[in-house]
This record gives sequence, C-alpha cells and structure tokens, in this order.
Amino acid sequence: MMSEVFRFGTVGTPKNKPKSPGGSVGGIYYLDEMGLRAMELGWVRSVRVSDNTAQKIKEAAEENDIALSVHAPYYINLNADDEEWPKSRKRLMDAARAGHASGATDIVFHPGSYFDSPPEEVLKVVLPRLEVCVDELRAESNPVVLRPETMGKGAMLGSLEDTLEMSSLEGVEPCLDFAHLHARPGDGSMNSTQEWLDALDAYRKALGDDSLKRLHCHLSGIAYTEKGEQNHLVIAESDFDLDSLFEALLEVGAAGRILCESPTLEEDALYIQDAWLEFSS
Repeated sequence: MMSEVFRFGTVGTPKNKPKSPGGSVGGIYYLDEMGLRAMELGWVRSVRVSDNTAQKIKEAAEENDIALSVHAPYYINLNADDEEWPKSRKRLMDAARAGHASGATDIVFHPGSYFDSPPEEVLKVVLPRLEVCVDELRAESNPVVLRPETMGKGAMLGSLEDTLEMSSLEGVEPCLDFAHLHARPGDGSMNSTQEWLDALDAYRKALGDDSLKRLHCHLSGIAYTEKGEQNHLVIAESDFDLDSLFEALLEVGAAGRILCESPTLEEDALYIQDAWLEFSS
C-alpha cells in the first residue's frame, strides 16, 4: 500500500462529506471511506475547538488511521510590529495547543510579509520569535512540528530559502506548497523535474537525508501573474506538470504527506493519489 510512501488527503474538511457526523470528525470518516489517509484541519479563520471536540477528532483519526495536521489562522505574521506580534503569536500557539489535543502532529502557517525589508533583515526578527514559540511548546511537552509554508507571491515571507532558514531551529520544518513554489517566480518556472530536484536537494542539505522521508506538502493547480499566485485551480485545468514533480519525488525517495488545496478538494486529492500510484508503480 502506497500510504507507506505518501499519505494523500485534503487541506480542510472534504466538500461532499455527509451531514452526519458533522465537522472534522465526519470529514475523517469520509476520507477513510474514500481511501485517503491524511487531513489538515482548516482552522484558517480562528481556533475554536472545545476539549471535548478535540478528543473526538483525535479518537476518530486514530480509529481510521488518518494522519492529522492543522492549518493555523491566516492572520499570523512573524514579522509583525511589536504591537501586533502578540496577537499573531497567540494564534499560532492556540493552533499548536488545540492541534496537539486533537492528535495533529504538524502545524502549518503562513509566515507573514517582508514589508519591503530584505529577507535577511526580516529573518533576524523572525527566528528569535519562532524559537521562543518552540521552546514554550516543548516546555509543555507539546511535540508538534511548526511548518512555515512556502508562499506564492514574491512580496511574502516564504521563499524556499526563507523556510529552510527558519528550519535551522529545532522543531521547525517547511510545508512545501508545490503550487506556490511554481507560482512565486511568476514566469512559469519551477515546473520541471530538474528544478524540483534542485529544490529537494537544497531541502536535504539543510535538514538532512531523513528529512525527505517526512515531507509535508500542499498541492493543487494554480493561476498566477508576474507577481505570483492568484488562486488555486484543479490540477488538470492548470499548467502544473504533475509528472515532472513525481519524477523528482520518486528519484530522491521522498515520503510523507501530500494534501490537496484544489477547489474540488477530495476529488483532486484522489486524482493526485491515483496519478502517483500509476506513476510510481
């Protein structure tokens, strides 16, 4: 079973899940029925989950062998000013704490904006803040991995290089959003096997050989301009070259999770999973 290599699933609750049971628990059961093995809890507006609900999510995921992660609220900015940073920090920490209680192992978040400053200056602000967050979680015996996501616009903190630099901290590793990496340059590049191999080699050099076995990835089609990402698309309706990506992943022996953010969510997740199974067989 290829779940030993990659688990496929959705970012957020599947679109067409039955009404009962509701929420994330229902989404977990529905993904299991479909043969998908991962879900990212889409807490992108706020983190509002009771202890009771968190326990139910955790039990459902364990019962159905669904690997869980969390997408933390969009309104997090590691480069926020001193007045705004405590609010961003709370959103990230709330997601990490509720995520751990719900059985999630990884907390994905958008790292923020450069605000027109050079990346190297921004990272001087970001790294100490992120380190304190990890230290506080570990002091609480919370083992979640914080995963800054690669972002689809050049003005946003979140190039591959940015996320690898953040991952110099223990407890931090990137969320590789392949669609965002393709859209970020704005010129149709990052869409060939060699480009993906180069990116994965940089990842391996930064985090070690074993890191390629625990990749956490987002994947969809994407529309973009010269400024980068516009919106996500169904893979088949985009210019994203799935075979080129798969060839690179297969060549380096990568493994982990690939979570779909296409508008059709679980339908495209199944399409991607089937394409991988065919390509890698």
